[in-house]
Amino acid sequence: MNKSTSPLVSIITPTYNRADFIEQAVNSVLAQTFTNFELLIVDDGSTDNTWDLLEPALADSRVRYFHQENQGQSVARNLALVEAKGDFVCFLDSDNYWPAEKLEQQVELFREHPDYDVIYGDIIVIDEDGKEVTRKNMKRYSGHIATYMIRDNCVSMNTAMARRRCFDELGAMSGTRRVADDYDLWLRFSARFRFLYVPQYFAYYRVMDDQISSDKTRRFDSNWQIINDFRREFPDAMSEKEFDFGFAAFHSRKARYLASHGSKREALGEMAKALRRSPFRRATWRSLAAVVLK
Repeated sequence: MNKSTSPLVSIITPTYNRADFIEQAVNSVLAQTFTNFELLIVDDGSTDNTWDLLEPALADSRVRYFHQENQGQSVARNLALVEAKGDFVCFLDSDNYWPAEKLEQQVELFREHPDYDVIYGDIIVIDEDGKEVTRKNMKRYSGHIATYMIRDNCVSMNTAMARRRCFDELGAMSGTRRVADDYDLWLRFSARFRFLYVPQYFAYYRVMDDQISSDKTRRFDSNWQIINDFRREFPDAMSEKEFDFGFAAFHSRKARYLASHGSKREALGEMAKALRRSPFRRATWRSLAAVVLK
């Protein structure tokens, strides 16, 4: 692909004390077969030797480094978005990495499908040592996906590539939450833009105990705030019935999680909320049966 005619892709990598993995993340960007990119690394106040590891990569003019006091990855991403110059935007967390053809494949997909605004795919889950855990992914969707997104976040942050105009029109990360701000972003985008899911593995996603995303209780609390904010901000994104289906799905999912962790009374309370939202939906009753029999 001719660099002079190819679009510029901005890659945003926030990092905080990920010295064990940051080099692999950065090297996976520098090894991309598509070369017209800029990598914006925002160090969110690391106290380890992150800077020492990153310094050699700054010899590449495509890599830009920023430092801020610790404020969370959403604030770090927003700092980079202000500085980004690309036609497309991608996010790569500093403990994950990409296959070499990721950018090239997605840029080509945008050429083939100009009526889509966000293209995303699947992840390969790896452990802290980089060993593959699973290639099993949740169900994902294409098109106007708001009715699916209100039920759960099906867009994998590290696999997505979005047109810059999406951010220009609907804004960046909310910056108000340390958990699930990616869900807030893609849910808002789903109200206005079209998504294309491609069943390809676009990222290696590392699972560790100290990840923010591993805190399920905080994530449920944050997701509840997000879907309520979304309903208020985008009331025309779907019908009232579809909103109620989505809220019922949230309560059902939370109930199953609580039941699996021994909190059956709280789980039944969530199922009562789900049934009030969607009393005739078969999936809600299946969830109730699963909770009761747990």
